[in-house]
Amino acid sequence: QVQLVASGGGLVQAGGSLRLSCAASGTIVSISRMAWYRQAPGNEREPVAGITSGDHTDYAGSVKGRFTISRDGAKNTVYLQMNSLKPEDTAVYYCKVAAVVGDTTAYRYLEVWGQGTLVTVSS
Repeated sequence: QVQLVASGGGLVQAGGSLRLSCAASGTIVSISRMAWYRQAPGNEREPVAGITSGDHTDYAGSVKGRFTISRDGAKNTVYLQMNSLKPEDTAVYYCKVAAVVGDTTAYRYLEVWGQGTLVTVSS
């Protein structure tokens, strides 16, 4: 199994910065992709940024140039550096990991969500 622990959310003024972290643990064999999503009140969950094991990144248009996703493969941790924050960035941010888990007898592919961390940007 895989457990995800996200942290780094909080209250920040518009124009400020925050850095989110999400650490994965468990019987992880490999991680193919790590990503951040967000869900604002009354809205559906939407993708924000993703990064593959080969460090290919992708971003939503609304955050491109302001947010940077990175990862530490040795720590199975993904980060989201958020700069120039806007009130419309206010949301609960969730990490998602696609991984192969198991032991020497069996492997399986999982997609796991973290518990979410609240980011509030005041105007």
